[in-house]
Amino acid sequence: MSSAHDCITRWPALDIARRRDRLQRGYRPSAGRLTPALATYDAAARRTTAGLWRRDVSVWSSDPGVQATIARRLGWLDSPGLMADNLARLTTFADDVRRAGFTDVVLLGMGGSSLAPEVLRAIIGTAPGWLRLHMLDSTDPASVLAVKTDPRATLYIFASKSGTTIEPNSLAAYFRQELEHAGASPWASHFIAITDEGTELEAQARRRQFREVFINPTDIGGRYSALSYFGLVPAALMGQDVAALVGYGLAMFAATEPGEETATPDAVALGVALAAGAQQRHDKLTLLVPAALEPFGLWIEQLVAESTGKHSVGVIPITGETPGPVDVYGDDRLYVRMRLAFPDTPGESEARLDALIDTLQTRQAPVVDITMPEPAALGAEFVRWEVATAVAGALLGINPFDEPNVSQAKEATRVLLTRFKQDGQLTFPPAARRDDDIRFAITEAARVALGDRDPRALFTLLEPSDYVSLLAYLGPDPALAAPLHALRMAVRDRTRHATMFGYGPRYLHSTGQLHKGGPNTGVFVLVSSLPHVDFPIPGEAFSFGTLELAQAIGDFLSLDATGRRALHVHLPDPTPALVERALQPLLASLDEVRNS
Repeated sequence: MSSAHDCITRWPALDIARRRDRLQRGYRPSAGRLTPALATYDAAARRTTAGLWRRDVSVWSSDPGVQATIARRLGWLDSPGLMADNLARLTTFADDVRRAGFTDVVLLGMGGSSLAPEVLRAIIGTAPGWLRLHMLDSTDPASVLAVKTDPRATLYIFASKSGTTIEPNSLAAYFRQELEHAGASPWASHFIAITDEGTELEAQARRRQFREVFINPTDIGGRYSALSYFGLVPAALMGQDVAALVGYGLAMFAATEPGEETATPDAVALGVALAAGAQQRHDKLTLLVPAALEPFGLWIEQLVAESTGKHSVGVIPITGETPGPVDVYGDDRLYVRMRLAFPDTPGESEARLDALIDTLQTRQAPVVDITMPEPAALGAEFVRWEVATAVAGALLGINPFDEPNVSQAKEATRVLLTRFKQDGQLTFPPAARRDDDIRFAITEAARVALGDRDPRALFTLLEPSDYVSLLAYLGPDPALAAPLHALRMAVRDRTRHATMFGYGPRYLHSTGQLHKGGPNTGVFVLVSSLPHVDFPIPGEAFSFGTLELAQAIGDFLSLDATGRRALHVHLPDPTPALVERALQPLLASLDEVRNS
């Protein structure tokens, strides 16, 4: 990592010094009940900061094997500088694509390959005359069909670090077929690839002559890749100021450089707060953000959950909860309030969040307040949270750069699909109960804890430190999401437990690691359905609907194998009425939880 002085002198056009000064006025912590604990981390924070800066892998582990693995995952520290040296390539490529007549770009990727571009699209948006971004990170047939662009004017980004991830590979095969049906020839001129060196995707892209191939450094993990080609190629295609994004990223690194001053850099201080919270029963990291920043919460959720959720340790990120009165929140939370210095006139929702924060601080709840000075400061926030997560991992004694449990659900899905190819049907876990055409299955841990009770009484198992996670393998229909969100908010409001929500298979590349590898304090409700419309994946013996359902069952089996308390609800049809009917007994059981 270059020093602040080197960055400022090497890239003077990026205005790094000014941007660093603006950032240093935007971080305001109020530790509350965590104040005594935070003081005990001062020496460790200084050692971690110095070690991070010089890439000392002993900061995270004393095991030589783990150290070797970590050494191959620290490329994110140099990524903004690499992108600063490649700004001309990014902007020239984007100009060429626009002049070629493309109007839309569809990103086919999962997790770290897709969430940062979605944040940039939602918060900064597309400049006039540039390409409209559509992010597709689902195998749900309705989600695939919801991408309604003219293939002849669409560029497809095949984004995969490994090049072997089943979701983008399946989606790429489908859209290649759509291009051929539309008469777009050659179809490969509508595709670009972003991947690591030496992958099968790189070989395929070069063999088939994709429009462009961007090779990302192999030592950058997916969730740490926001300021790399994975994040900045889509940003350039949207006509965003990629130089400003990179400049802010370098400015945050410059603000983190160890110095003589006694103050802990803000990004490090955030990491200390995350670690202290996890160790002092404030492990539910609750993001309070305006509507414009909600997609950023999904990016933070993935970074924190997948990095810290392992070996029965973890920071549990809570995003997407509707803000409520202070009394619906438990005492196990650490709050991060993120606000925008733009637009100049804050809305009513901002005022409600401010009032909630004031009350929380009065009650000595730990709160961190972060203000973004302008949209391009997202570049700094990506780096802030990457540094904070790496620091938290060091202080928690875990490797924040691996994901040891992610392969479990993938392997379970692979086995299910292999059997499907042989038998022509998927194998469901045994049903604990049927309600006409709705199946309910529970994991062994839930069965033992419930005894003879109805499996839909799952929420009666909640303990004070637990959280609830709703996992939905359903299409992008607000009418389907509404009853799930209502149940989620009812859980929080009636029991004060923190809640999570994730769409599958997206969450498998995000919070899935935490669910299986983190503390066993989650209670899970997984909802799946047969699709309204289904269609085959070109070149495969199964359809998108079959793949999606196999992923749902595979994850349920993985939750079972790791001793988690989980309920699988499977519907014959994805209709709001059926979702409501299936969830009603769970909703009713909350009264028993509240009165216990």
